[in-house]
Amino acid sequence: MSKASIPAHGGERVARALHAHGVRWIFTLCGGHISPILVAAKALGIEIVDTRDEVTAVFAADAAARLTGKPGVAAVTAGPGLTNTITALKNAQLAQSPLLLLGGAAPTALQGRGALQDIAQLPLVEPHVKFVRQVKRVADLGPAVEEALAASLEGVPGPTFVECPVDLLYDEKLIRGWYADAAGKGTSIPDKLLRWYLNRHADKMFEGSRKAYHPKARAVKAPVAADTAVALAARALQEAERPLLVIGSQALVESAGAQELAAAVERMGVPVYLSGMARGLLGRESALQMRHARRKALREADCVLLAGVPCDFRLDYGKHVRRSATLIAANRSTKDARLNRTAQVEAIGDAGRFLVALSKKAYGLSRPEWMATLAARDAEREGEIDGQARKHGNHVNPVSFFRALERAAGENAVFVADGGDFVGTSSYILKPRGPLSWLDPGAFGTLGVGAGFAIGAHAARPEAETWIVWGDGASGYGLSEFDTFVRHRIPVIAVVGNDAAWTQIAREQVKMLGDDVGTVLARTAYHEVAKGFGAKGLEIRKDAEVESVLAEARRLAKAGHPVLVNVWLDKTEFREGSLSM
Repeated sequence: MSKASIPAHGGERVARALHAHGVRWIFTLCGGHISPILVAAKALGIEIVDTRDEVTAVFAADAAARLTGKPGVAAVTAGPGLTNTITALKNAQLAQSPLLLLGGAAPTALQGRGALQDIAQLPLVEPHVKFVRQVKRVADLGPAVEEALAASLEGVPGPTFVECPVDLLYDEKLIRGWYADAAGKGTSIPDKLLRWYLNRHADKMFEGSRKAYHPKARAVKAPVAADTAVALAARALQEAERPLLVIGSQALVESAGAQELAAAVERMGVPVYLSGMARGLLGRESALQMRHARRKALREADCVLLAGVPCDFRLDYGKHVRRSATLIAANRSTKDARLNRTAQVEAIGDAGRFLVALSKKAYGLSRPEWMATLAARDAEREGEIDGQARKHGNHVNPVSFFRALERAAGENAVFVADGGDFVGTSSYILKPRGPLSWLDPGAFGTLGVGAGFAIGAHAARPEAETWIVWGDGASGYGLSEFDTFVRHRIPVIAVVGNDAAWTQIAREQVKMLGDDVGTVLARTAYHEVAKGFGAKGLEIRKDAEVESVLAEARRLAKAGHPVLVNVWLDKTEFREGSLSM
């Protein structure tokens, strides 16, 4: 038996399992409970990206997963390290992102006895993940990681969790020494019983750990919709006079197939609205992609195909699709396919694969009159936006700003959206350059994803120009990660829309309740904060400064510097009535 095949400690077993599955990064915030994992992973060539908040680490793993189609991995220490991740775990669950969270834990023999950072972690995590495993033997660490990685991709993707107690991760000799010290050298019967118990406990922990460990990646097959569903959907689309596609993030679960999916949509010739990770699927100029008046289009369409899109609040719980229309629901989740509406055709399986298969039966479905109607509405709305962009005040018009950013950003840009009103405005104007170039939180509407998503995006696509579109409120969650950007040489460009308010809330709150309590911020010098962490900070106060400052931001980023652009905004009524319930 080769000694090289026997891991030196439990942390190395975890690292070997990750390496065998092609994991390239671990996003983390250090802690003694997980140090052996990080050190062993680094030795195997896995990059360790350490952040300033555990929630950022999980957001980063989420973003890397979305862009690569492979599970992202985060590792955090026990207790508060784990509790800090709950929001990001729930966001990943609702966004159906595959990731693995490795959590440290108190020593197995001391759990429930008041050990440092010892809490019952599984009850906290279990509602937010699709797989959870509490490991109790060193030999089981690797298989648990293998199983969790596979589970994150199976069926409806989502986060998984493996708890790795600290005494399973360190060298056996060291751990037995810890237990020997804990047992003491007393000669009383209780002392002897304690030594016997701890020795027996250690024997169970290390049982089987001296055997060779050869991890293997577990293949996961994507669920595929039945041929009958493909045939029924093809017939419905062919018979429709006003067909419409709505494609969401779930259709891009298999990110490697994005180009094939885009070609399939173009081949079908049906007008399409894109949301979430599907934004940018057809590039910037496809005649099929519609960007405005989606609600009106849905109410007029006589056949609607929802690909990876549930009938949740974003479709007014299904009310946007008229009852007389033929509804086709393609989704990995039966629950999501049936949420609030019953479809005439259910295609339960991978939505992206379904569209590719469908395009081989239903193609060339262009309806010129219908397309012209939708295109005319888009053109009308674009004209209205142009009119809004021509308005000037004391500071920067956000509509005009995003028109300028749309012109300035590189062809390889990745946009990370994190905010309320400022981001909502950007979504009408910014055009993702291609597939997998837009990241937003998803259905949970979580603020604070920006810094973590940017870290994960840069890891997955280091050649891309990474932009964070940050509301001034949302930026407060992640400003400290400029330290991470600087240390890891992540040349992100963050633009902060500084209107000194939580504007999306304030606009409706003041109108409805007559009070701005809790919604007022300051014109904070966010660019100076970035400078304090060693990044570059720029400021824009007037419309006339926008183009030159954005050009300077790009120049600095290309030179390897993280940049924050603090944009003083005028108030705007562009998004009146945008509150969602």
